[in-house]
Amino acid sequence: MKSLLFLILSAHLVFGADYAIVVSHKTAKEKNWAKVVAALQEKHSARIIQYKHSVKEALPSLKKSFPRYACFVATPSETTKGFVRAIHVLTRQLDEDPYTDLFWGILSGHDADNALAIAKTEKPLVIRNSLACTEIALDRCERGKWFCELRKGHGVEKKALEKAKSIQLPQDTTSLFVKELNDGKPDLFVTSGHATENDLQLGYRYKNGIFRSKNEGTLYGLDLSGKHHSVSSPNPKIYMPIGNCLIGHLQGPKSMAAAFLKSAGVRQMMGYVEVTWYGYMGWGCLDYFIEQPGRYSFTEAFFANHHALIHRLESCFPGSNGANAGGAKPTIRQSPLALQLGLGKQDLRGLLFDRDIVAFYGDPAWQAKMANGKRNWDQTLSAKGNEYSFVIKPTAGPGSFMPVNKNGVQRGHRPFVAFFDQRLEDIRIVSGLEHDPVITDNFILVPNPPKRKTAKEIKIAFEAKLRGV
Repeated sequence: MKSLLFLILSAHLVFGADYAIVVSHKTAKEKNWAKVVAALQEKHSARIIQYKHSVKEALPSLKKSFPRYACFVATPSETTKGFVRAIHVLTRQLDEDPYTDLFWGILSGHDADNALAIAKTEKPLVIRNSLACTEIALDRCERGKWFCELRKGHGVEKKALEKAKSIQLPQDTTSLFVKELNDGKPDLFVTSGHATENDLQLGYRYKNGIFRSKNEGTLYGLDLSGKHHSVSSPNPKIYMPIGNCLIGHLQGPKSMAAAFLKSAGVRQMMGYVEVTWYGYMGWGCLDYFIEQPGRYSFTEAFFANHHALIHRLESCFPGSNGANAGGAKPTIRQSPLALQLGLGKQDLRGLLFDRDIVAFYGDPAWQAKMANGKRNWDQTLSAKGNEYSFVIKPTAGPGSFMPVNKNGVQRGHRPFVAFFDQRLEDIRIVSGLEHDPVITDNFILVPNPPKRKTAKEIKIAFEAKLRGV
């Protein structure tokens, strides 16, 4: 397949601040929410972009300033499903390539005070303690626990500097989860299974307790006996509901998303705003974040996975990326790669469905990373003048590029992605075309070789200039 290069000439763009705050006129005028905007502006020396009726109105200003980050400040009454979809579409329209053009996040919360606390969080987070109600790759974590949603009574724990071991649990793990959140102070919480905007079930194949939220934004567990267990877990953390339906839909201050942001100390989270059935955009975030520990911030991991999704559409179903998943049936134009991977109509529909329905909440410039841990390959992006090199070296034998963990759906074989510190232009690939690299102004992506191939070193050499210099 011919290598893809998406270049935008700098003559057509005027570059401004690296951080833009996008907010409605109405919200910007509200006293308490204005404090949120002011805190972000001071923190990032940000430019403020206001709109009257629709967030889509921000496109001309975003095109003109072309920031690295965009934070969409919104009240819990503004964070609708349509709002999330509009941001996804909007942030892919800053230039001519089909990929998201910046790192974005929606900064909201149960109320303005909650949002202000998130906005004022500055200290980077290193994730050392992980908690999950679905299987995660604990060998990539410094320490942590996961309680099985599929098999009652089963869990796994990993202590620092030790191997993971199975642990016995009661069928009802509600009180244990709340205790872990309150006293264990995890830095990362991962969930899957059945959920709505108003509840989260801890068991998937068996009966277990449920998480709900109170009107004042307090998260609590309701066990099988009907007893309430209140969550008070203020330490900053990341929340990844990678397989949950609807929990990313911040449907007002009483929603689960609002409660996680307020009473569970969540500073960044992702989540589906619709009923999920395909799972590429959710589960794949584990591949980049947990299973390559320390390589990506949570923001970078989310957008690396989104770039991977867009790349799959572009490389397997050319021309389909402009289709509307909710409209008429898209015409399938399978590429040879799609046939090789066994991808068909259902995959096209699933990718289009997932593309615009996973929200990212929090300040996108805030840094949260897994503690450095075991990785299956090294990757290095280096520059010397206008000459760049991206090298991927397998370190775990012939199967280095195989999936680390297969729990969930759509796992493994994600492309290798590296982000540039500054935007580039006038890009020319010197060597490595046989690996089908994609190079845009702000990242390089190299497809993961088919699973039947032995992992070997990959090297891409290219020339480029810093944009606007």
